[in-house]
Amino acid sequence: MEENSIASDQNQFQANFQIPFDYFASKKHKAIESGCVLGFTDSFGNFVYGVQHLSHKSKDHPHCIKLFLDASGDTLFSIHRVNKGSWQCFRGKESRDEELIFKVERTVDEFTRTEFEISLSGENNEVSKTELKMKGSPFKRSCTIYKGDSIVAETSLMHKLGIKKMFVPRSRFRVTIFPGCTDHSLALALLVIFFDGRKLWM
Repeated sequence: MEENSIASDQNQFQANFQIPFDYFASKKHKAIESGCVLGFTDSFGNFVYGVQHLSHKSKDHPHCIKLFLDASGDTLFSIHRVNKGSWQCFRGKESRDEELIFKVERTVDEFTRTEFEISLSGENNEVSKTELKMKGSPFKRSCTIYKGDSIVAETSLMHKLGIKKMFVPRSRFRVTIFPGCTDHSLALALLVIFFDGRKLWM
């Protein structure tokens, strides 16, 4: 993966497309690659991204680590849970400071509401002020990512149309990426952090 394929500063979220784009997150979709605990597909059912557990916290691995993969199985990001409410995301499988993309801090952790602040890594690998925020309820599979007053991405549960409104199981939900976000994979990686460690999910 070329280094410039993933922007490392606030320009990641400048507009480059004009319509929202939907992904579908699932733990059990048939398209999920072997070994993935979560997969993202497009509206045609094509496997686009996957998430693998690299390790659980142990003496040899002080951080819980998840790998965010593309459709070819190549690692785009490694997501490190530093402690109960803090994460760091790096390019590829590396965890060197120069590969740092962003840091995430959970600022609110309540049963019905969870909030995070995201600081992006800028020039000279200096972490900038808070650029993005995530808010929502993991239990409801509800999460919205904001840049200022603009919505970057949000999740929603799905339901089947018919005589009675029937919801699709919570193991599958929709992720909508809005115009203004140029790096879909990064936005989806943030959602992985939002649901990290939640019972019956990841």
